[in-house]
Amino acid sequence: MNGPRLKRALLSTFVGALAAAALGCSRGEPPLEWNDAVVKEIETWRAEHQKSYTNNWATIEGLHFLKPGTQTAGSAPDNDIVLIASLPAHLGAFTVASDEVTFTPEPEASITINGERASMRVLRDDGADEADVVEANGATVNVHRSGQRISLRVKDPNGERARTFQGFDWFPISRDHRVLGRFSRDAKPRDFQVVNTFGDVDAYQSEGVIEFELNGEKLHLRPFTSTSEPGRFYIVFNDASSGEETYDAARFLYSDLSRDGTTILDFNEAYNPPCSFNPFTTCPIPLPENRLPVKVLAGEKKYRGHNP
Repeated sequence: MNGPRLKRALLSTFVGALAAAALGCSRGEPPLEWNDAVVKEIETWRAEHQKSYTNNWATIEGLHFLKPGTQTAGSAPDNDIVLIASLPAHLGAFTVASDEVTFTPEPEASITINGERASMRVLRDDGADEADVVEANGATVNVHRSGQRISLRVKDPNGERARTFQGFDWFPISRDHRVLGRFSRDAKPRDFQVVNTFGDVDAYQSEGVIEFELNGEKLHLRPFTSTSEPGRFYIVFNDASSGEETYDAARFLYSDLSRDGTTILDFNEAYNPPCSFNPFTTCPIPLPENRLPVKVLAGEKKYRGHNP
């Protein structure tokens, strides 16, 4: 190849490389790995999620808010709080004082706490690392907090809600809905007061926003973070499909922050909150900035059963 032709060839190669680089930059973050192993990972996650949700959330049969002072509870109608029929007629008394709940079991009832014979004690709520679970006849009661209010959450794996739970429906797994986001950190962590589906206000912390591209749109979401799980993002969002193809209030998604400041947002794993099928659960409402203007037709679809 002579000198002029060689120069033209090198120039063409250089220009092509610049164009490819520019095209790559215009598309934002590089495409993520996609293969059979990734699909299998999503399928495994969905199967584990369904098992966990069915056991932990479809079994909830009641949510009873407590007042200051002492109130009796059990399945008999003469209790202050009437519980489901599978529990003893008189379970015991729950006393609320100084933001704590003390349980005094009925002496003649067969009751355990965390698998041991029940005795009077202050109960740790289900937000603690190790919650106290009162159990009788296969059903359980634990303390649950919704904002500033304290309640009793009742579960029965053999109850009506568990028996009639209609399961899960998912969109087909989609490569286009697994995207790489970049975390933009705030100057300092921020506290948010978030309203839940019962109208109570819960506190969450956020440290920044995740910027990403989906369906050709540049978007962002603000995840919640926890000091107990640094680098773990909990995202509460809804989108233009909410109330149509997907649950109207919100969907949830988790992701993990990498050392390079990126995080994988796999909307194939976006799932419904338990309040989509169970009225005795409390779920956060998305922040205004987490209401995406595009349809995210990935992850879990709207619950096929009755919407509480």
